[in-house]
Amino acid sequence: MRLCLAVLFFGAGGLALAGELGTGTRLELVERRRLEAASGLTNAIYVSPTERHLLAAGGFSADNGQTWEKIDPFTRFDGKLPFGYRREIATRFYDPEENCVVAIINAMDTPGVDPAAIEPPVALNTYYLRYRVSTDGGRSYVCDEPIVTEGHTAQNPIDGVWVGKNALFMGDAGSQVLRTREGKLLVPAQACLLGADGELSSPGGGFTYTDAVTLIGEWSGNRRLKWRAAQRVEADPARSTRGMIEPTLAEMPDGRILMVLRGSNGGTKDPDYQLAGHRWQAVSEDGGEHWSTPEPWRYDDGEAFFSPSSMSQLLAHSSGRYFWIGNICPANPQGNSPRWPLVIGEVDSRSLRLVRSSVIEIDTRRDDDTDGVELSAHAAAFEDRATGDIVLAMQRYTGGYKSSQPFVYRIGLRGD
Repeated sequence: MRLCLAVLFFGAGGLALAGELGTGTRLELVERRRLEAASGLTNAIYVSPTERHLLAAGGFSADNGQTWEKIDPFTRFDGKLPFGYRREIATRFYDPEENCVVAIINAMDTPGVDPAAIEPPVALNTYYLRYRVSTDGGRSYVCDEPIVTEGHTAQNPIDGVWVGKNALFMGDAGSQVLRTREGKLLVPAQACLLGADGELSSPGGGFTYTDAVTLIGEWSGNRRLKWRAAQRVEADPARSTRGMIEPTLAEMPDGRILMVLRGSNGGTKDPDYQLAGHRWQAVSEDGGEHWSTPEPWRYDDGEAFFSPSSMSQLLAHSSGRYFWIGNICPANPQGNSPRWPLVIGEVDSRSLRLVRSSVIEIDTRRDDDTDGVELSAHAAAFEDRATGDIVLAMQRYTGGYKSSQPFVYRIGLRGD
C-alpha cells in the first residue's frame, strides 16, 4: 500500500495541506515501516559512480541494500588504542572523481574515559578530527591522519582551537561532506570557544557554544588531502544562545553554497525561552571560503518558521531539486524540544528558501507516544538510485532517548 500524505505547514492560519512542487510533481510519503532491527541502510552512501554499491552501517552491499557483507575496516587503526581513546565515524563520503571514500572521524585521546559514556563532558575540550581514505569502497583504509590546516599543528589544528582545551568536531549525521564543482571537499564542522581565561566560553548562556567551521580539503597526491579553514560562521549570542551548530550544506546551480544551521534559545540568559527558536542560514558565493552573517531561515513567502535545536539535512536530488529534512514546530520551541514533527520540503534554488507549499510530514508524535518522542534527523537520508526515492533509516526515540525503535521511511517525487 502506498500512503499519499500531503501535510503540513504552519502559519497564521494554522495547519494546512501542502506537498506541491513547482513542476506538477509532489513529495509523497510512500513508506513508513517499523523494523525489528536497525536497517542496514542507516547512513548509506553509494561508493560507485554508477553501480548500486552501498556502504553503510550494515557493511557493504553490491545489490542496493538487498544483502550485506559485514566488514571491519577500522581494526587496523583502532584495535590497539589505549583504554578511553575514541574514534567515532562522523560521516563517510564518496568522491567519484578520485574513486575513493573519505571517512571523517571524531577523535578523543582521553585515557581512562568510560567508552560507554555518551557525550562525556570532557569531549568539549578534547574532540578533534581525523580523516581516513579508502580506495576499495570502504572495505579498508590506506591512511589515518589528523586534520591539520596549513601552518598549524596537530595540537593547534586551526586558528583558535587547541586540543585538550576546546574541541573541533562534527555534529550529527546530517552534516555531510560536500564536493564542490571545483573539486574541493567541504567538511561542515563546529568549534567550541575559549574565553580570555583560556577556559570554555558560552557567551549566550547555553550549556554549550560553538561556531560553525568549514574545513576545505584538496587532493594533494598519494591519496592525501591538504586542509585549510574557511571563515567561521558566528552567531550573535543575543539571538542564539548556543551559537551555530551542526551545519549542513548544498551547492546550488549558480555555484552559491547554502548552509543551514541549528541554533537554540534557553539557557541562563534566556531561562523563559523568550528568544525565538529558528533554523539559521548562511551563504557562500566563493566556493565555501567566506560566508554571510547567519540569519533565520525562511519560507519562500518570507516568514521565519519555528524550529527546535536539532539536526537537519540538505539533500541534492538527481532531479535537480534540493530538499531539506528537519523539525518544524507550530509554536516557539524550548531549546531542543519539541523534536517533532519531522518534515521534508523543497529548497528554492534561487531564493535559497524553503518552499512552504512543498513541506510534508514524515513522522510526528502519535497517541501511543505517552513518554514523548524525539524525531531529530540522527541519521542521514540518501537517494535510492533504483527508484529516485529519498530513503531515511533512523531510530524513533521515546522516553527522552531511553528507548528507541528502528524505522525506515521512503519519500517519493510523484506526478499528478
